[in-house]
Amino acid sequence: TNNAFICTHLDAFKMAFTARKKIVKDDGAALGPFEETVAQALFDLEATNNELKAELKDLYINGAQEVAIGDGRTAIVIQVPFRLLKAFHKIQQRLVRELEKKFSGKDVVVVANRRIMPVPKGGFARARPRSRTLTAVHANLLEDLVYPTEIVGKRQRYRLDGSRLLKVYLDAKDRNTTEYKLDAFAGVYKKMTGKEVSFEFPVTEAAN
Repeated sequence: TNNAFICTHLDAFKMAFTARKKIVKDDGAALGPFEETVAQALFDLEATNNELKAELKDLYINGAQEVAIGDGRTAIVIQVPFRLLKAFHKIQQRLVRELEKKFSGKDVVVVANRRIMPVPKGGFARARPRSRTLTAVHANLLEDLVYPTEIVGKRQRYRLDGSRLLKVYLDAKDRNTTEYKLDAFAGVYKKMTGKEVSFEFPVTEAAN
């Protein structure tokens, strides 16, 4: 019985250690309990889901966090290395579907880990790639959040109190598969940028 107990704990330890390969923090920081849970979920999918096994084998994430999006709901933000984003995109719809099942229907979004470079001193703006500016990183975050749905328009609205609201219009053909996540998109964007945004589908007039 003792041997069985020891084997069970060794197996659990081995699996937890292996699961940690699915998450690599850029700064070598320790994993939080929730990040370990997400890493384990990815490892489990790689081990048991024939549809995702091959693609997940070489993929890992940089971090994961829960974000409150109102009405008692929570979204899960998974940050992945920028260079692996395209590989994640190939399986994203299937992966998100499986993760949302594992996490009891919480909305899951996948975003690239991008760094914003400060404006160089001395006016050498050319030394900073355009993709690393605040504006570019925030615009790319919008596209990551709604993938694979396309953004078809944006409009900046100014409220009476002077605050701004960015309205982002999404391709109406994806309404049925995306509409339930609009609050999650807005909540995550606000958490990551501090900016207010609303996601909508353009109103199309019915043909006469």
